[in-house]
Amino acid sequence: MTDDSRPLAVFDLDNTLADTAHRQRYLERTPRDWDAFFAAAPQDPPLAEGIALALRYAEECEVVYLTGRPERCRRDTADWLAAQGLPEGRVWMRRNHDRRPARRTKLEILRHLAGTREIRVLVDDDELVCEDAERVGFTVVRARWAAASAELKAAQEREGRT
Repeated sequence: MTDDSRPLAVFDLDNTLADTAHRQRYLERTPRDWDAFFAAAPQDPPLAEGIALALRYAEECEVVYLTGRPERCRRDTADWLAAQGLPEGRVWMRRNHDRRPARRTKLEILRHLAGTREIRVLVDDDELVCEDAERVGFTVVRARWAAASAELKAAQEREGRT
């Protein structure tokens, strides 16, 4: 049960809460192996900084998750969140065949959420998502605690895959 009066803290998953470094190899080949990339997500190690921040925000906010992962990854994603001891919260995912850039899909969902609830913070590693969210007035924490990946950045922006 959620308390609709609490503000929202919105957390990205990949390279914010979950370390995707071990599965980057699937994006470094041509063609990229998206099935293998997402199939390996349940083995993502947690990122301590992101987990601690989510738990801290959960003291005052309802935590929700906003990811570019496709809807077909919902079960694995929910299981991973629970295994990390993260707060229960709604998980907003990309439709399976939605290939728009992450900054467009995520901003669309943020605006929807902001229509009925205060958004206290967005925590995300994608600089373009962060810049666009700040530009329209959201408070942003940039998740800079994971190693940057050129392949993941291309996937988020040009291929609309995560």
